[in-house]
Amino acid sequence: MNNHIIETTNLHKSFRKKHVLKGVDLQIPRGSVVGLLGKNGAGKTTLIKCILGLLRLSDGKAVILNEDPWDLSAKAKEKLGFVPQELELQPWMKVRQIVDYTASFYPHWNMDLADRLLAEWELDETDAVGILSVGQKQKLGIILALGHEPELLILDEPVASLDPIGRRSFLKTILDITSNRECTVLFSTHITSDLERVADRVAILKDGKIIFHDELDNMKDSVKRLEITSNNPLPISMGIPGTLREEISGNEAVVSVKDLDESVLEETRKRFDAEILVRDVNLEEIFLELHHA
Repeated sequence: MNNHIIETTNLHKSFRKKHVLKGVDLQIPRGSVVGLLGKNGAGKTTLIKCILGLLRLSDGKAVILNEDPWDLSAKAKEKLGFVPQELELQPWMKVRQIVDYTASFYPHWNMDLADRLLAEWELDETDAVGILSVGQKQKLGIILALGHEPELLILDEPVASLDPIGRRSFLKTILDITSNRECTVLFSTHITSDLERVADRVAILKDGKIIFHDELDNMKDSVKRLEITSNNPLPISMGIPGTLREEISGNEAVVSVKDLDESVLEETRKRFDAEILVRDVNLEEIFLELHHA
């Protein structure tokens, strides 16, 4: 069996003259929790819809659960859970009715899990869906996506409408359901602090392509910030290999570098007669630096 539950190769998607995805190559291992990062308008939602077969590819290839997403079998769909950015739920149905209605479509449904989450997230099962707040609807959508215990869970900005308490509870739930590594999760977000709590891998989408995809720890190890103090005025550019961004003022410089080599660091010290402090950076800072590059 292919170890990649999702795989795209040179995936392109255009809308008339607008070329949104420009050759996306992405492989997501089974059992991983992958955070998809990108600025607003980067194409995260478009990529997710292509992966799910909700949009037809303009070019390239996508495989999900070993099948073509545009022609997914009923068996594959039973293994999928999806929460879109904007939920469309029947407003006239009560919370309990819509849970029972959704459960009827699946041969396996964990009602104990659904009921527990309804209670934990304080959703009144007698309320009509139409009167729920945006955040409450998002919680309900997550429950509907989790009830059949999917093999693959895909979420598009799943916590955008949740308050901090709701976000923390949701993230705990994600950690609980993925602890045995039987569920793979792909979720897009712009909240890097949430991603750091649950994801073990990060993919960054920029200019229609994946510019970085690796384990979260590897990403943090790969980008460093150099604080440089020289005994002499520094040039306009330091010329350090792997530079993402540099700020230079007189004898001082701050340089963000990807894949820093120890020999390059020592050579830079000697070349500029400088002291160099190497600092770690968090995920949000790395995201910003990679978008400056």
